Amino acid sequence: MKTIHAANELKPVGRRVCLAIGFFDGVHLGHQQIIRQTITDARQHEAIALVITFDCHPNAIVAPHRVPPLVYSLPQKLRAIESLGADWLLLIRFDKAFSDQTGEAFIRALARDLPQVQSLCVGANFLFGHKRTGNVDLLKKLGAELKFVVHGLAAVSLDGKAVSSTRIREAIRLGNLDPTSQMLGRAYSVAGKVIRGDGLGQKLGFPTANLDAAALALPPNGVYAVHAEVRGKRQRAVLNIGHRPTLLSPTPQLRVEAHLIDFVGDLYDQELEVTFVDKLRPEKKFPSLAELRNQIARDILAAQLRF
Repeated sequence: MKTIHAANELKPVGRRVCLAIGFFDGVHLGHQQIIRQTITDARQHEAIALVITFDCHPNAIVAPHRVPPLVYSLPQKLRAIESLGADWLLLIRFDKAFSDQTGEAFIRALARDLPQVQSLCVGANFLFGHKRTGNVDLLKKLGAELKFVVHGLAAVSLDGKAVSSTRIREAIRLGNLDPTSQMLGRAYSVAGKVIRGDGLGQKLGFPTANLDAAALALPPNGVYAVHAEVRGKRQRAVLNIGHRPTLLSPTPQLRVEAHLIDFVGDLYDQELEVTFVDKLRPEKKFPSLAELRNQIARDILAAQLRF
């Protein structure tokens, strides 16, 4: 999959283009249905399958106080889209100027820069444009005029309820990771850049990779058995999510720390993705660092039995 940042960067050279549009947080079963319909259309018409998404959640610009925690980091989302088989991805920078654009102006600009649009696929409840005034009815009106087909696909249901990013965030928050994985259509994982910590894990004999997960939805604090993806290889690991109560910090911060079992190497500034296997225990305060060290050793042994 090739990535562009403006529609006019795509040169279809006589080929038609089939579009899927959405923020696609989590690239869950409903999103997959939209993207796969676009790919099906493209194959049928010997066209290009182009997925259009945005670099940040729209609320980050239009309602900063209501930005939800994200299911996926941006690199994680793009990998999930690529895995579905799209040909190209248009990653739009969602800024103030873009947010002020009407839905109609956005679609007309796409039709101008992609002059051979064959089809456009979105969710049935898709809203877009300034003040979210654009919808599927507007798309169908413009499609009739500009000669492209519109698919407004109904939500996918699981257990009698619609699959949505909002529902997935709530399942993550409650620690319901099996339903989360079912709605995602893949094992639940968290990804973030490895940042520098205070080196406590190294001092205890269990070095950790600290993930920058500040913008992400996270499961309840505790210790988890996970698989870590490192340079294309899967590594067994133990993940701690919590505020490290044993340290009695006056300003405790939420940490997401992975100890990669039997791994030696520098991971700073690399993105690390951890896939959840099982929860080992809740977060706990220990009377001393020695007790914490002993518990970490027990956690590693417990994790080895879960893989």
